[in-house]
Amino acid sequence: MSRSHPASSRAAPPGKPAFYRSEGYSPENSVGFLMRQILSSILGAADRRLAEHDLTHAQWVPLFKLAHGDCATMAELSRTLQLDPGSMTRALDRLEAKGLVHRVRSLSDRRVINLELTDAGRQVAQVVPAVLADVLNAHLVGFSEAEWKQLVHGLQRMRANGDALRQAGAPGVGEPS
Repeated sequence: MSRSHPASSRAAPPGKPAFYRSEGYSPENSVGFLMRQILSSILGAADRRLAEHDLTHAQWVPLFKLAHGDCATMAELSRTLQLDPGSMTRALDRLEAKGLVHRVRSLSDRRVINLELTDAGRQVAQVVPAVLADVLNAHLVGFSEAEWKQLVHGLQRMRANGDALRQAGAPGVGEPS
């Protein structure tokens, strides 16, 4: 049997692995740290590519979400992108000033602000998927299709575990920052 360490003396719940321990913990092997670095690399590459279309991250993500049909209102977009209403308003102000989005107040509930892409917004939004596919494929060089599918599956499982922890109100597990 392995020796118990004070920082990790609590038994893990059934099914909960103990891959990480406080002693010897290193960011270089942290899934969270690695995912953050990878996401930063992906977003940086996408931003550089989309800059030629005069779009920043704060602008192309809402355009993509609206074009993809993931959101139709300002509140939905704010929740989906995990942005506070002030940040969402500023991003939409910039998109509206560029003629890419229109805000339309709901006739049935004046508190609801519907979002509509303009023709120019739809045209620019069509560029985003191709750029994202190219950037993601560049980050997956050397992976086999089976490895890619396994990676996606593992990340989906981690997301589901995080959702379950949040729904259960697990201590120390909050909304992503």
